[in-house]
Amino acid sequence: MIIGAVTITIYAPWVHSLKEKRMIVKSICAKVSNRFNVSIAEINNHEFHQSIVLGIACVAGETGHADSIIDNVLNYIEGQTEGEVIRIERELR
Repeated sequence: MIIGAVTITIYAPWVHSLKEKRMIVKSICAKVSNRFNVSIAEINNHEFHQSIVLGIACVAGETGHADSIIDNVLNYIEGQTEGEVIRIERELR
């Protein structure tokens, strides 16, 4: 069993309130969890309205499959958000 985990930091300069940020985060999390078989949640920077830090995890039988799932999720998030992805941290165990 391989566990794939990724932390993605998104900079959203147009967000001006925590309420607006929550709407964006909820939308991204709902879309990703409905499309892919992964767990996703906001994991850091809850009080900063222009910084979104998401944690994503998946379980697969092989390293290549876990890596592929993570790649697909990252590509999807980058294509769906107007924000700038400024940091990605990957880990496979």
